Amino acid sequence: MLGWALTFFIIAIIAAVFGFGGIAAASAGIAQIIFIIFAALFVVALLANALRGRRPPV
Repeated sequence: MLGWALTFFIIAIIAAVFGFGGIAAASAGIAQIIFIIFAALFVVALLANALRGRRPPV
C-alpha cells in the first residue's frame, strides 16, 4: 500500500511539472488518503502484535 501511495505521489509531481494542475491535485489527494490508510493499518498491526504478547521476528 505504501508503494501505491508513492506511485500516486510521483504521478502528482510529474503532472505538476508538466502543468496538469487538476491531475496533480487529484493524484496528491489519492496519495494522501492511501498513506493515511497505510499508517492506520500499521498502527493496528503493531497494537495487535503487542496485545498478543509475541515478539516480532528478528
